[in-house]
Amino acid sequence: MPSSQVHSRTATALAAVERALAELRRGGIVVLRDEDGAAGLVVAAEACGPLALQRLQGLAQDAPVLITTRRRAEAIGMEIPPHIAGGLGETNKPITLDLPEGVPVDVILRPHESDPPDHPGGSSRHIALRSLSRPVVSHAPRIAQTAIELAKLARLLPAVVLGPLSRDHGNKRRAWAREQDLIYVDATDVLGYEETAARNLHQVAQAHVPLEGAENARILAWRPSDGGKEHLAIVVGEIDPTEPVLIRLHSECFTGDLLGSLRCDCGLQLRGAITEIAKQGSGVLLYLAQEGRGIGLVNKLRAYELQDDGFDTIDANEQLGFDADERIYAPAATMLARMGIKRVRLMTNNPQKIAQLERYGIEVAERVAHSFPANGHNENYLRTKAERAGHLL
Repeated sequence: MPSSQVHSRTATALAAVERALAELRRGGIVVLRDEDGAAGLVVAAEACGPLALQRLQGLAQDAPVLITTRRRAEAIGMEIPPHIAGGLGETNKPITLDLPEGVPVDVILRPHESDPPDHPGGSSRHIALRSLSRPVVSHAPRIAQTAIELAKLARLLPAVVLGPLSRDHGNKRRAWAREQDLIYVDATDVLGYEETAARNLHQVAQAHVPLEGAENARILAWRPSDGGKEHLAIVVGEIDPTEPVLIRLHSECFTGDLLGSLRCDCGLQLRGAITEIAKQGSGVLLYLAQEGRGIGLVNKLRAYELQDDGFDTIDANEQLGFDADERIYAPAATMLARMGIKRVRLMTNNPQKIAQLERYGIEVAERVAHSFPANGHNENYLRTKAERAGHLL
C-alpha cells in the first residue's frame, strides 16, 4: 500500500476513535464491531442517561448487559465464579453482568450505598448486590474487552452498558450506524489507538520559555495527527545527540505539579529534574499527558477518596477497575527519536520506564536516581511505590 494511503488510513482510524471517545463522554451510543463481525452498542455507564438507555434498548438485538472489569465487579461485591474469573494474567479481565430492567446503570458508581432501613432487603444489603445478577459469560469477549478500553481511553470508569447486535458477516454495520446517526468504530482501531497515536506525533510549536533555575529553556509541543492528547518536551541548554542525553519522563500531575499537593512527590520531582538538568548543562524533560498513572484527573480524585478509606495507591486504582498503572511511554520514545536522541541517561526510580523506552528503541545508557524525602503526608504513597511497584527508592 502506498505511504499516502497508509497515512490516510491511519488518520481515519485515529479520527474514528477520537469521535467515539467524545461520544462516550457526552453519554452517546457508539457502534463497535470487531474483525470477525461481532458487534454491539456501547454507552459509558457513568454517562448513560435514561434517553440513551431507552434508545439502546430499542436498537439492540438482545437485553443490554453491564460490562466492567473483574476488580470493579469484585469491588461492588460480586462473587466471580471460577469458570469466569480467569487464570493467571487475567486478573482484570472484562466481566459481563446481567442488568435487570429498571435498574439504574449508575449502580456501578455506588458500590457502598446501602438500601434504606425500611427496604425489604434490609439496610445491610448494597444496592449493587440487590440489583445485579451473578456474572455471565460474554458471547463476544473481544467486543467486551474493546468496550472497556474505549471507556478507559475516554478517562471514564471502565464500565459500559452493552447492547448486543447480531453478527455482521457482510461488514454492513458502518452503513447501518450512519443510517441511525450513530458513531461507528472498529475494534482493531480502538485496541491499537495509543500506539498509533504515539507513532504519529508531530511537533506543532516551540518557544523559548525561561524557567526558574533554567533560563535557557525551550518548550516543544507535540500533537498526533488526529488532534488528540498533546505532550511537551522541555529542552534545557543545547543537546548533543551523539552523547547520552540526560532526560526525565514526567507524567502530568495537576494536584502535585500545579497545586503543590503533599499527597505525592510529583511537584518536587518535576522542579527538581529541571534544576538538575540545568546544573548538568543540558537535557530534556518530557511532560506526558497521562494524569493519575493514566486514569485521568477525575478518576485520580476518586482513587484519593478510596485512599482516605484505607486503600493504598495501587489498590485504589484497581478498586476503580483500572490496572495499577495504565501509562505507556511510546509517545516519549517517538518524541526522543524525532529529536535525534537515541541514547539517554534516564532520571528515574521506576524500572518500567527503562523497560518501555528500550522496548521502543531508545537505549538507556544509565539510570540516574531521582528521589526526594517524605513530607509527613506521602509516606504510605512512597512505601507503596517501593514495596509493591518496585520503584528503586
